[in-house]
Amino acid sequence: MTLLENLGLAVALGCDAFAVGLGVGCRFFSPRQVFRLSFHFGFFQFAMPVAGWLLGQGVAEFTSQWGPWLACAVLVFLGGRMIRESLKPLPEEDAQCPPDPTRGWSLLMLSLATSIDALGVGFSLGLVGGGIGQAAVVIGLVAAAMTWAAMALGRRLSARFGHRMGLAGGLILIAIGGKLLLG
Repeated sequence: MTLLENLGLAVALGCDAFAVGLGVGCRFFSPRQVFRLSFHFGFFQFAMPVAGWLLGQGVAEFTSQWGPWLACAVLVFLGGRMIRESLKPLPEEDAQCPPDPTRGWSLLMLSLATSIDALGVGFSLGLVGGGIGQAAVVIGLVAAAMTWAAMALGRRLSARFGHRMGLAGGLILIAIGGKLLLG
């Protein structure tokens, strides 16, 4: 594949990362959080095509059947949690902040959910004899950049429209989950 084809593929695969980054960035946008989400989304978008390229037919078939359901469940759960938190009154100074989706299991699950389709792309590239090196690097870098840009946009929207942007972010995550099931 040419560099231009790889860029097109990377942008298509990065759309989920962009949408999730937008939703998360509405509520969580410290430099550390932006780095964590961008790095992990970029790394998983890089690693999943490589893994798909290496995997056999049987595993890819399972992923194509059950992967969207698992990714949808994770996104709906996290989106619902964001919506619930956004509908609560603003926390008091001493109240605990909502769970940070850029840490721990939430970060891992979001990274997997947004990169499941990259596994299938890697498998397809392996079937047609396409190289994986350049494609995986371009996909990872574009996903990281799109996540960073989305979180910056989410931060600006949150500053403009306030605490309730968490509601929009949660709805975005749920919508992405639904899109994964509907194709």
